[in-house]
Amino acid sequence: MSSKIILPPPPRAAELLCANEPEKKLYWDRSHYDSPESQMRALAKSSTLYVGNLAFSTRASHLRAHFSTLGPVAAVHVGLDRFRKTPCGFAFVEYESRAHAHQAVAYLTGTKLDGRVIRAELDAGFKPGRQYGRGVSGGQVRDDRRGTLDPARSDRRPRGGG
Repeated sequence: MSSKIILPPPPRAAELLCANEPEKKLYWDRSHYDSPESQMRALAKSSTLYVGNLAFSTRASHLRAHFSTLGPVAAVHVGLDRFRKTPCGFAFVEYESRAHAHQAVAYLTGTKLDGRVIRAELDAGFKPGRQYGRGVSGGQVRDDRRGTLDPARSDRRPRGGG
């Protein structure tokens, strides 16, 4: 009598990329959801992705081309610096179906777009106003906390006098 050993499928690249990271805390967007629970309800039905670590040169057409490889994209909203109204490294991509959004998280997180390794996460949904950076400088909070300017990502010049 021979017994077969059934192995689980091999992990995907996106799973390996985050294999040693601690479990993420829920980010509660207080300006657009009245409670974490209402945000979680929206997330449970959403077909929208938050896409991070984008080059400031990435445009909506680049995102649409990259993400439409997995299914029809309903809309793309490029994140903007709140003061300058210029791209600041994130976007929201809305799929026509939730299944395509899940596939994009699984297969497109960790891929390169415009020379940057991008991060895609399921999001509770785009609402007007969410396209603006929340950082003190008008861009992303992550960029405010970064000790140095990332020249590969930014074409920005310091804001000082000159």
